[in-house]
Amino acid sequence: MRPVSLRAIGVAMLATWIAAGSSASAAGVTIVLDFQGPRSEKSVQEMKRELESIMKNSGLAFEWRLRDDPNQVTSNHLVLVRFKGKCVLEPVGYLYDERGPLAFTYSTDGAVLPYSEVECDKVTLSVRSAMFGGDYANADELLGRALGRVVAHELVHILTKSGAHAKQGVEKPALSGKLLIAPELQLDAEDLDRLHSLDR
Repeated sequence: MRPVSLRAIGVAMLATWIAAGSSASAAGVTIVLDFQGPRSEKSVQEMKRELESIMKNSGLAFEWRLRDDPNQVTSNHLVLVRFKGKCVLEPVGYLYDERGPLAFTYSTDGAVLPYSEVECDKVTLSVRSAMFGGDYANADELLGRALGRVVAHELVHILTKSGAHAKQGVEKPALSGKLLIAPELQLDAEDLDRLHSLDR
């Protein structure tokens, strides 16, 4: 997680979304997606599917919105996820500094904020490092799977208001390229328990 002043994270955008919604579902989470660069729609759909699969036993329902979507928010948990860089796997790799986290969630004065940033260039580099053979025929799906896991990781931090990590599963402190595209990666039982105890 990264500390930041409230002004620096676009809290005004979240306030606008909150003001637009009048009713809240009992256990709903609205995830507002803000893409800063190109994206693969197939990867975005796979990201949503993967996140919802990871969270299937959490008791939470998800709504997805784009930042400029005028539709009313009907969930009582609102999260903004900004995607920086290129959320596409290009045919030819390009040089990029792979150091640092794949994503982070902001905090201020020790409080976790409902705002994350995903470093798409780092995610794509990590995914590419783990791909071989027939994986390239499913590149969009694998990138979407990886993005879903990265967003799910940050979402657990946000919803539980904690920077804690798990020993296994999607909430491990670091996710390798191999874990990002593995056939399955779920939540640890302790993370599920923490999500079940949320104030809904």
